Amino acid sequence: MIDTHAHLYDPIFKDEIEHHVNDIKASGVSEVWLPNCDLASWGQLVELANAFPEFALPMIGLHPTYVKENYQIELAALAKILAEQKVLAIGEIGLDYYWDTSFKAEQIYAFETQCHWAIDNKLWIDVHCRKAYSDLLLLLKKSEYANLSGIIHCFSGDSREAKTLVDLGFMLGIGGVITYKNTTLFNDIKEISLTNIVLETDAPYLTPVPYRGQPNSPKYIPLIAQKLADLYEVSIEELIQITDANANRLKVASCY
Repeated sequence: MIDTHAHLYDPIFKDEIEHHVNDIKASGVSEVWLPNCDLASWGQLVELANAFPEFALPMIGLHPTYVKENYQIELAALAKILAEQKVLAIGEIGLDYYWDTSFKAEQIYAFETQCHWAIDNKLWIDVHCRKAYSDLLLLLKKSEYANLSGIIHCFSGDSREAKTLVDLGFMLGIGGVITYKNTTLFNDIKEISLTNIVLETDAPYLTPVPYRGQPNSPKYIPLIAQKLADLYEVSIEELIQITDANANRLKVASCY
């Protein structure tokens, strides 16, 4: 199994990282893809990626909630790293209007800048979007981004937005939320083919049931896979085969 989005470099894992990696591998996970947040997180991320080079795969990007007054300095520093560092994708980038909209214009600028990084480097993008799907779709529909592809991490839009994003060439990242009792997520994605779905945990966040309330880990991704398999009425083996193949298409596209 491939966990397409986990912050395994988070300090919560650091002291016992080899133990965590062994547990994750024992659960059947072969790769964990690492989305970056900002310049400060990059050092921790790349240290982990270098320690486990075929297991922990790095992305680079500026997360929308980290877009503040100094965001252009952050972007310039990350762009310099990108010029020298092989990465899987540009991420985690996007728009987040949930907590604060005072940097909305800056978030949009940062997102578009990083979309161009992806185009220039023939990479895909890992997109964070929260309470901002209207603006995200307006941006992704621009002709200059016609060839962009990637993952909408932790998809939380409605069924229309799901279909539009898939039509634009994006896959939907599905994680622990699918296991929550009151979620409407499956109603919003049930018309989406499994060929457009990838698995993720967003560890240490969004822990699936029955471990909700505890730190999340990629080792819990079988719980997400089983829930999705039940909802799509396929075997877990078939679901894993399909979603891993989807993830591997992106990996091949970025020549990683």
